[in-house]
Amino acid sequence: MRKEVVLITGANGEIGHGLITYLGKSTQATVVALDVQPLDERLKPYVQYFIQGDILDNMLLGRLVAEYEIRTIYHLASILSTKAEYNPETAHRVNVEGTLNLLRLAVEQSQWQGQAVKFIYPSSIATYGLPDLATKNKVGKVKENEWCFPITMYGCNKLYCESLGRYYTRHYRQLAADKAKTSIDFRCIRFPGLVSAMTIPTGGTSDYAPEMIHYAAQGQPYACFVRKDACLPFMVMPDAVKSLLMLESAPRDSLSQLVYNVTSFSLSAEEIYDIVKSAFSKAEITFAPHQNRQLIVDTWPADVDDSAARRDWNWQPDYDQRRAFDDYLVPAIRQLYSH
Repeated sequence: MRKEVVLITGANGEIGHGLITYLGKSTQATVVALDVQPLDERLKPYVQYFIQGDILDNMLLGRLVAEYEIRTIYHLASILSTKAEYNPETAHRVNVEGTLNLLRLAVEQSQWQGQAVKFIYPSSIATYGLPDLATKNKVGKVKENEWCFPITMYGCNKLYCESLGRYYTRHYRQLAADKAKTSIDFRCIRFPGLVSAMTIPTGGTSDYAPEMIHYAAQGQPYACFVRKDACLPFMVMPDAVKSLLMLESAPRDSLSQLVYNVTSFSLSAEEIYDIVKSAFSKAEITFAPHQNRQLIVDTWPADVDDSAARRDWNWQPDYDQRRAFDDYLVPAIRQLYSH
């Protein structure tokens, strides 16, 4: 008998850490973790099976099909926005071809099991592309179907993979004479900038927020790569994990769409600076905007409309701005570097 499992790709990433730790501590889920790097020691107690490998490796994915009965896939592996700009073709291969491989795996599993495998996919505000600052300042909260004109490879990849998920859920092999009765159950969250107390960010364009506080806690000087007035929506990692789990557990017939915005609070870089300075009075933070990274941030909305998630699956963050910093980020990051 094949083992019933939850598959998590990109296990070592920021979301992977939070999700695997929660599942290990709070559920009976049997977790199969996949990552190109060796599994972080902190995650090993919560992972029953770990596979070191690449989502582009079809033989490895074939092994997964043969050995496990996968009920849910959390596909977290990707190359993030800033890193993707330095090698866009590689980013496309990992972010799109890798996702396509996982979608095919999910379809095969769904057909074997006779029920839809849930495919939980984290997307990003990078899918948006506002034309200028005046528009950004005017439009307010942006809905899922508005301003989807990304200017980064990462944003293009995410937007296209959302469409792939829609295709595999609703239209897969729609002209085939033997069209399969069972396809996948794709569910997607567009995340704002994510801030974690436990992991240092790697390659995201919104990472100036977590970098500012992690550097301050370590007593290291930090040059913020955006202007003081740069504004984005943010969320802390516990709420990101909560939203993924809520969407995964929502009844299918309660979902009116496949892609959902979520958010918690919006802040300018200067407001983040003020909060960090009040918590770490000796922090050395300067502003040295990187012209091209700033240009990308200017195309992302200052806030997003997550009313559909609130309506369809009762989404609500646990951490508003005050609680995010006072109860989670500052004390947890202080403790992380205290030794």
